[in-house]
Amino acid sequence: MRRYDKNADEDDIRSRPGRRGSRPRTRIRPKHEDAAEAMILTVDRGRMTCLVDSGTKDERQVVAMKARELGRKGVVVGDTVSVVGDLSGEPDTLARIVRVEERSSVLRRTADDDDPYERIVVANAEQMAIVTALANPEPRPRLIDRCLVAAYDAGMEPLLVLTKADLASADELLESYAPLGIRYVVTRADELETAGAEAVRAHLRGRTTVFIGHSGVGKTTLVNALVPEHQRTTGRVNSVTGRGRHTTVSALALRLPPPPGAKPGSKKALDPGWVIDTPGFRSFGLSHIDPSRVIHAFPDLEPGTEDCPRACSHDEPDCALDAWVADGHADPARLYSLRRLLATREAHEGD
Repeated sequence: MRRYDKNADEDDIRSRPGRRGSRPRTRIRPKHEDAAEAMILTVDRGRMTCLVDSGTKDERQVVAMKARELGRKGVVVGDTVSVVGDLSGEPDTLARIVRVEERSSVLRRTADDDDPYERIVVANAEQMAIVTALANPEPRPRLIDRCLVAAYDAGMEPLLVLTKADLASADELLESYAPLGIRYVVTRADELETAGAEAVRAHLRGRTTVFIGHSGVGKTTLVNALVPEHQRTTGRVNSVTGRGRHTTVSALALRLPPPPGAKPGSKKALDPGWVIDTPGFRSFGLSHIDPSRVIHAFPDLEPGTEDCPRACSHDEPDCALDAWVADGHADPARLYSLRRLLATREAHEGD
């Protein structure tokens, strides 16, 4: 059946747009100038929980997903991002992350030393708290050394947190790390609910600290004591293997409570510091670490590398650091510590 008569012209013909619409495609993306700034608190199966308007009376948590225009660029806990869309924070709402701001620091690890794939653990942390139990399970110094190398490479200040001091003494372990000048704090299980937690908080105030440690060392138990308003599930150490069980399955950023006596609205009350709890691990690969970056954490040794041969590993016969130390410019124990840390990049059984 004909829809038009024989005298129809082009004005009588109804044109239909294509299936994809009639707007021409463009490579120009919107600038999202009205986007709100937010901090990533946790990531769960493609959904990110963001904190919007942090430190104000309108502070709220918003669930968001990554915009397609970001491509394969990942978003991790600690990232500062720009979000658009529904920012009300109401249940069943979803916002969109359109930008990831430049990161001040990035903590990376690989599953093993021969694994070429890097995994970003957290972003924008200023401090790494290396949590180690003094007993049950036994300390693993080589794993501590690996965490130190990763902290130095990321530009973070390390903090050694020793737990379960009621089961064993910390003197021997602290003596082995004394030449590095690392800050440390020792905790006991029976004091975590009182003075123990506050002693740790004193090292965390006003900073973003990522907690790293293998399973069973009491990392999540410590975080629960530091932020009592938010309790995460904890586990027990296996009595047969001496290893802990993974109970924390995703990284989570938590704000510390304000210090005692802080005035409401003051900087100490609004920015008391953040802790980022991470899942426990049994290996910390360092295949992505460049040894030349680790030396930056040793300012007393770094000038001595000027006469080193090209691509010096700092542990070979021609290394200029031996002469630098022999001339009295640095403590021999510091050079030994540097070489011990660099040696951790080679995998050994039991790491």
